[in-house]
Amino acid sequence: MRILIVGNGGREHALLWKLRRDAPAAGFYATRPNAGMAGMARAVDIAPTNVEALTSWAESHRMDLVVIGPEVPLALGLADRLEAAGVPVFGPSKAAARIESSKAFAKDLMSAAGVPTAGYRVFTDAARAEAYVLEGGGPCVVKASGLAAGKGAIVCDDSDEACVAIRQMLVEGSMGDAGREVVIEERMTGEELSVFALADGERAVPLVASQDHKRIGEGDTGPNTGGMGAYAPVSLATDNLIARVGDEILDPVLYALAEAGCPFRGLLYAGLMLTNEGPRVVEFNCRFGDPETQVVLPLLEGSLLDPMMAIADGSGLAGHRAGTAGGAAVTTVLAAEGYPGSYRTGAAMEIPESLADDPDVLLFHAGTRHHEGAVLTAGGRVLAATGLGRTLAEAAERSRRAAREIRFEGRYFRSDIGWRELARN
Repeated sequence: MRILIVGNGGREHALLWKLRRDAPAAGFYATRPNAGMAGMARAVDIAPTNVEALTSWAESHRMDLVVIGPEVPLALGLADRLEAAGVPVFGPSKAAARIESSKAFAKDLMSAAGVPTAGYRVFTDAARAEAYVLEGGGPCVVKASGLAAGKGAIVCDDSDEACVAIRQMLVEGSMGDAGREVVIEERMTGEELSVFALADGERAVPLVASQDHKRIGEGDTGPNTGGMGAYAPVSLATDNLIARVGDEILDPVLYALAEAGCPFRGLLYAGLMLTNEGPRVVEFNCRFGDPETQVVLPLLEGSLLDPMMAIADGSGLAGHRAGTAGGAAVTTVLAAEGYPGSYRTGAAMEIPESLADDPDVLLFHAGTRHHEGAVLTAGGRVLAATGLGRTLAEAAERSRRAAREIRFEGRYFRSDIGWRELARN
């Protein structure tokens, strides 16, 4: 069996790690793999966004499955091209991926389907957008409608902050094409929850829920990032709550997408806010989240490959379930100094060999590369240190210890991932 992983970040490293455990005899390939993936898969020197070249390569090398990790190749239609070429693919079509690539599309879809989410308006004109928030006067969230690498949402305490965010996106072009259209939402309060669900176009199979920490600073302060850490399981995610998420959110959205002619086949990620009125959607993603994948997959009991293949070959998920192993997982992201703003790359990393031998620590590389025998930093989020344990406290201690032991110039990490859950316990 031959499997291609498209992408080279922490999420893709975690997917590769899990799929190799599911199919140890398979041949694995990865697009421009990072330093952690390099020893686990053969390198394919094609950019993840080069749809034409990847389709041609996968077809000529007779891939049995292509797993698309990042959102951009999905938004560019890579899954469509692979399917047309007869290559089994795990990942939604370009049309279905609009659930992430266009927040305006997602909000309109939810509104029509009756899915609980924040009230919103969509704007392309800065003056009209500013007039709207000035009339409202209160806190809100200004979001770039397009793909912005997890940094396109600005939480505003008042209309002045919102007007600044609007001008930055619509006038100054701070988010590029992603910010040419903005969604202004009411600001919801509560705890966030990430729910991943394998989807075959008709039915959803949820995986263990997790909680991501997007803010750069301790105590969830400062600007948003792509994610500074995550943990699972979350005690708030009871069986009753997840059943409610399925009934009120996942199933209606899958039905609405199918009715729109773009059934969703892949991984549907619902980012939720647990409000006093119940779970409401913050946003949808069309792929596994990063860094949540680094805690969800280590807790997945049984095969991930089997349901992926069932989705890719069209046989569907009837009879499939996602078991959860006991214990807990916490991942701490080590970032380069300056992230999520400008940062330097090329710093030499010191990763103790003892960490590689620790069965309760998993290191998932993100922005790393090999150079002359050394591992160097190559991105803003550099590596995620996942700790496993019988309890969340045990997992957190192992994750933080691993983060402390990994060294590179200017490294930064949060030492409080999972703090809300730990306080509850």
